[in-house]
Amino acid sequence: MATRGNDRQTREQRERARAYQARVELHERQGRRRTRDNAIAPVVGLVVILGAIGAQTAYFVAGPGMPAPEPTSTPAPSTPAPSTPATETPATPAPDATESTAP
Repeated sequence: MATRGNDRQTREQRERARAYQARVELHERQGRRRTRDNAIAPVVGLVVILGAIGAQTAYFVAGPGMPAPEPTSTPAPSTPAPSTPATETPATPAPDATESTAP
């Protein structure tokens, strides 16, 4: 009969050791998963933020959010006066002595 009690005690010890080992492994896996998640989360967050910025930029630059171009009134280009070289006669003629400006 002594061996039956010893067998049961040995079996219970094995079961407790197995359950303890399973809890230790679970704890280690959870720690590794938390470390991995803490490394991945900022990268995913950054990708989401950059995607949102890129989408808004595309929407407002090239998409339907782009402001409609308004026509602007530009003055008609005037024809420039021909440049007069120094060798030509002056643009305003000198008054003639025969002409009178008095009434």
